[in-house]
Amino acid sequence: MQSDKMIDVSPYDRKNKQWRVVVETPKGSHNKYRFDEKLGAMILSTVLPEGMAFPYDFGFLPSTLADDGDPLDVLLLMDEPAFPGCIILARMIGVIEATQRENGKRPQANDRIVAVPVKCRTYGDCRNLKELNAERLHEIEQFFVSYNRTRDKQFKVIHIGGPKKADKVAHEGMNRWNDRR
Repeated sequence: MQSDKMIDVSPYDRKNKQWRVVVETPKGSHNKYRFDEKLGAMILSTVLPEGMAFPYDFGFLPSTLADDGDPLDVLLLMDEPAFPGCIILARMIGVIEATQRENGKRPQANDRIVAVPVKCRTYGDCRNLKELNAERLHEIEQFFVSYNRTRDKQFKVIHIGGPKKADKVAHEGMNRWNDRR
């Protein structure tokens, strides 16, 4: 969950129809960072095994809640890595609907929204996750499977949804956040 310091950051700019994504972990990083609600700062959460790195910037939508009680996760397809805490204006292109299960526990929904920055050369024309090369999408899915395996969790992709589904997931996360307040 997020700190009160993050409450004032709306996840959505209604005027420009853009989402605000907070980067936690930059592309290419072996270190996984996360926002610590009590400290109001980014902390080192995990170090990935040698040879494994985040394929793209990874972060969250502020002032949202996923089913697992954390902010909604976002994979941001950027040209170059950003830095932890950076806010990027983005457009959603889809969602990887998935379940995640810790050993001995029941599976829990843990979707990954996929977005592109509003200012982006490489993926700037991409409007739907299904427009990505099939191999690229498979690699992204397998990253999450492998990443979770290193944490003794199972990650199972259920469905790939487009931008409308991602938008719906994000708005539901905003509603959960608002209901909690």
